[in-house]
Amino acid sequence: MSLISTIALQVPFDSSSLVTLVWVGFFMLSFIYGTRIQSYFALNDIGRGLNKLKVMKDKSRKEAIDYLVNVGKSPGDPTQRVDQFLDYVTIMPVDIDPQGLVGKIDHVVTTDNDRVRQEVSKLVSQTNPVTVSISENLLEVATSLNMIHKIVRHFYLLGKKTNSYFTLIQLQMLMPMIIQEADALLNAVDSFKVGQPVGDGIGPVVVSKYMVGKEKRVVAKDTVMAISEYKGRKLYMLKADGPMAYVGQPGVAIRKVVEEMGVKPSAIIMIDAALKLEGEKTGEIAEGVGAAIGGIGVEKFQIEEVATHNKVPLYAILVKQSILEAITVMRKEIAEASEKVVVVLNRLIEEKTKEGDDVLVAGIGNTLGVAQ
Repeated sequence: MSLISTIALQVPFDSSSLVTLVWVGFFMLSFIYGTRIQSYFALNDIGRGLNKLKVMKDKSRKEAIDYLVNVGKSPGDPTQRVDQFLDYVTIMPVDIDPQGLVGKIDHVVTTDNDRVRQEVSKLVSQTNPVTVSISENLLEVATSLNMIHKIVRHFYLLGKKTNSYFTLIQLQMLMPMIIQEADALLNAVDSFKVGQPVGDGIGPVVVSKYMVGKEKRVVAKDTVMAISEYKGRKLYMLKADGPMAYVGQPGVAIRKVVEEMGVKPSAIIMIDAALKLEGEKTGEIAEGVGAAIGGIGVEKFQIEEVATHNKVPLYAILVKQSILEAITVMRKEIAEASEKVVVVLNRLIEEKTKEGDDVLVAGIGNTLGVAQ
């Protein structure tokens, strides 16, 4: 019998020692290669998410092209122009000196909107303003998804190239939220194509109830106003011009009504959709003060300037909804909330103003499918 066999027979087998040895080996392996292993899994997760984003980007691009051809009756093949449009960028003005910055941003954004509308008008022969507005929104969705895909791909490749563990882990943690927002944008495509009201249009829906049968006038680009009455108060109702898929220029409209038309409102009440927190119910209503409007801040600044200069209190009525619900076909809970908002609005008018006062009410949001 060999020496090794003899020793093996004399030394008893200890299973706990073997387990300890395995754990020590696993610990050493994790200590030495743990970061590489985690980076490998992160790359796989991000890669799968990136593939989903690419599918979404390609689908939104195809949907936009199909709409331009089939509904917009594009005079030629719009594919090349659409691909050029997807990489279209808006360069914000320098903010080193904040003096007059809002005016510069407003100028750049207005130029951007005009440019987009001109480009779309060249891609479609259909003169229906609803079709043109829907085409604009579809292209904006495709552009947004294209940009999201490019940014995620950039950090994915950069993290992979530099073997940056922290870059990859941060991107991996953000991917579920990025995919959720991208999925919401993709779902918005079907909503825009059918021309039905979206959740974000709850403000215009409420205001339109007060505008039925009243004379309307254009007070700003894509923004209309009608004068109504409630218990001795004169109501100046504002919303984007529907049923086109526009949000209008409520800031410019409010300034014109107050400063150029000479209206002295006792209150400005704004109705808008608000992003709900997890756990909150869709369609819940919240009241507050301040300018209830999203965007990059230009419209909000204009409204706050007018209200501050004229000492007019700003009141807000908000309808809670998720980002997906805001840009897809209006759900039943949101539509039913419009009646509740009317009750809240009437109560607010009665409590904060008196008979003979002027009240300015603005319905903020995308007015697709919401006429006046």
